[in-house]
Amino acid sequence: MRRPGFTLIELLVVIAIIALLIGILLPALGSAREAARVSVCGAKLGQLGLATQAYLNDFDEHLPQVVSDPSWGGGVVGALFGGKSGQLPFLDINTCGVSCRPLNAYVGIEPTEVDDRVADMELEAFESPVDRGALSTGVPGFERTDSMYDLIGSSYTLNDHSPDDDPASERYPTLVPPGGGRMPPVHQASATWVIGTHPIYAFDDRGERDHFWTDREQEEANLVFLDGHVRLRLDVVGPASTTDEYTFLPQPDWIQRLERIGGGM
Repeated sequence: MRRPGFTLIELLVVIAIIALLIGILLPALGSAREAARVSVCGAKLGQLGLATQAYLNDFDEHLPQVVSDPSWGGGVVGALFGGKSGQLPFLDINTCGVSCRPLNAYVGIEPTEVDDRVADMELEAFESPVDRGALSTGVPGFERTDSMYDLIGSSYTLNDHSPDDDPASERYPTLVPPGGGRMPPVHQASATWVIGTHPIYAFDDRGERDHFWTDREQEEANLVFLDGHVRLRLDVVGPASTTDEYTFLPQPDWIQRLERIGGGM
């Protein structure tokens, strides 16, 4: 007696159905994974926001800040607020390591327990799972990177200046005075971001950094605001200081005030 079995046509039909289902499900699975990564990034921003509030309370409204070596101009470098040493050989990026970056202690990283000479030390709190670097960093010799966390030491940056068209200087300091100091009074804490992913500065210094972290066609930023709430996947539209969804500025007329006094605080 012949054993019952599948014909070749039936087998091909089953294979075709399976292939069709895979084709339908894979994009959905990819979207789900990406959404999960974005959510994890948002959770990390929430933790950094809480740590920043504690830091502000302890240091009389001074945000976590590091003033670079005078040979680099002596200004505050927003990316040094927390994280590890990076790769860039200037602005103290590669010399200011774990024990040097002030917010680290507020996310459970004790400076006395670390050694800045350990080059492969990783700090999960400061590495975003959506960090895909930049296709154009604007930095000679480091024009492209797959990870801002590796390049700068953190996937996140501090709101220390508003975008401008001058690659040589930061014309509009925001939440940190140029040489360091107390945060100015803020008009609306719920609209003013304090820490965000690097795409928020995608259009700074006449740049187009191509920070396509969560969308392949639109640069989007994840931000935590001064009141502690987090917003995800906000469109970064040109070098705007203020949009309908966020502002860099502590006061609505901040840039006009700076221009009247020559860019000082």
